[in-house]
Amino acid sequence: MLVELRAENYAVIDHAIAVFGPGLNLLTGETGAGKSILVDALALLMGGKSSAEVVRHGADKAVVSCVFESTLNAENILEENGIDSGGNDVILRREILSTGKGRVFVNNQPATVAVLRQLAPELALVHAQSESHTSFDQAQQRVLLDRFGGLSTDNVTEAYSRWRDASAKLDELLQGEQDRLRMVDLWSYQQKEIEAAHLVAAEDEALETEKRVLANAEKLYAAAMGAFDQLYEGGASAEAALRAALRNVEELARYDARFMDAAQQLASTRATLGDIAASLRDYADAINASPERLAEIEDRLAILDRLKRKYGKTVAEVIAFAEDVARKLAEVEDRDEILKALRAVLDGAVVAYRETASALSAERAAAANKLAHLAEAQINSLAMKVRFEVAITASDRQAHWTSTGWDTVEYRISTNPGEPLKPLHEIASGGEMSRVMLALKVSVEEGAVKPKKKQPTPRTLVFDEIDIGIGGRAAEAVGQKLKSLSRGQQVLCVTHLPQIAAFADQHFLIDKRESDGRTKTKVSLLDDRSRLHEVARMLSGAKVTETSLQHAAQMIAGSR
Repeated sequence: MLVELRAENYAVIDHAIAVFGPGLNLLTGETGAGKSILVDALALLMGGKSSAEVVRHGADKAVVSCVFESTLNAENILEENGIDSGGNDVILRREILSTGKGRVFVNNQPATVAVLRQLAPELALVHAQSESHTSFDQAQQRVLLDRFGGLSTDNVTEAYSRWRDASAKLDELLQGEQDRLRMVDLWSYQQKEIEAAHLVAAEDEALETEKRVLANAEKLYAAAMGAFDQLYEGGASAEAALRAALRNVEELARYDARFMDAAQQLASTRATLGDIAASLRDYADAINASPERLAEIEDRLAILDRLKRKYGKTVAEVIAFAEDVARKLAEVEDRDEILKALRAVLDGAVVAYRETASALSAERAAAANKLAHLAEAQINSLAMKVRFEVAITASDRQAHWTSTGWDTVEYRISTNPGEPLKPLHEIASGGEMSRVMLALKVSVEEGAVKPKKKQPTPRTLVFDEIDIGIGGRAAEAVGQKLKSLSRGQQVLCVTHLPQIAAFADQHFLIDKRESDGRTKTKVSLLDDRSRLHEVARMLSGAKVTETSLQHAAQMIAGSR
């Protein structure tokens, strides 16, 4: 429900605030007072086009804002656009600068006109004189028909989701299949090349060490034997010196026990030296300066280097690459079974969607016939003579499948005898369009099949100049229909007819006055006495008479 609407420096309005209530909210006033301007301001907040011309003369910018009660879907839209929820309310504000540029705010956070347009279907449907009626597109026409028939699209939505998921998985696999098949030969070659090398992890490090030994065999032999002689074999070797020292310390220990530990340490050191010397001698004896083995190692290292340049920095990475290639080749071999299973899932999803969409289409066709007859009768009771049709075009081609079925719903009307039926949006008269929308909404609210589950709260409906070209009983019929419609949802309506104004739950007077050389517009919520005088004014003109007051009282009483 629309709670509040504000406009500042907008057209002829300097500052106006209207606080609306549930039921039927009617706006009346003299011609040119700004009634339709307020409706246009609300249309702007629903994502309508802006222009620098709406900025009041002398002002830098125009500001329009409103507060709506929030809905679950509105909160979801805000979340999808990264806008924080405002609790129980949705606050919209739009600023239009005199330069033509503008800014949008939702819940006091910067937003875009696109966000306003997303929110509009959840908040209000505005039928203004200046709009092109694009807000009531085929999608909205379908929603209205489904509401009338109490139809749910849940089954179709679920079937559509399964079909889309299965199609996406199969397409992804088929696309990847083509790429993989082109790679099979390469993977097979890579696998054979790596397997032929019979790799062992870290063998390149061991071979590099052996290569260094073989390439420097003479130097290593001389160093090992030189160290052996100095430690053990030569006359002035370390072992000979230790042996002599050990004899002297043992002699000391015979007479002084303090040297027993020293003697043991020297004996241990002599044994360690002997072990080192033996290791050096064995190492020297094992050195084999084999040119054949060196060439063999260099050839092996060359093979490993070539594989590492192609498949990894280390032998371990090359081995891992080979394992990955083997896995991919195994997947290609299993591809046929996977494709077969996915195609079976897709075929099942196609059958399920066709069944649910076809059933929904049949239900829509039956509901469309009933709605067309009801709406035609309602429209013709509003001083019009029309033929009306709800056309259902079903296409089972997959290109036309949607989450709401495969039907295109289009409302068609002929407003003059002998003229062909045309799409609803081609109606030229805004007043006619408003009356058609009123009749449609009344038909839906009064004739709708009770839904199996709770429907979302209907949005606010706004009608501007709905009474153009009618009067008398037709005007009273419009008032009755507005009143009937307002029992289920909030209705805002601009009217010039007292027969309609008498049905108001909240009556607002739009008054234009001159102050300090400037025109100012004021919006006032009328109490019972003021409302009586306003309806009397609408009956008799500028001069309110006792007779017009009595007549107005009778009309208001009769409307209840």
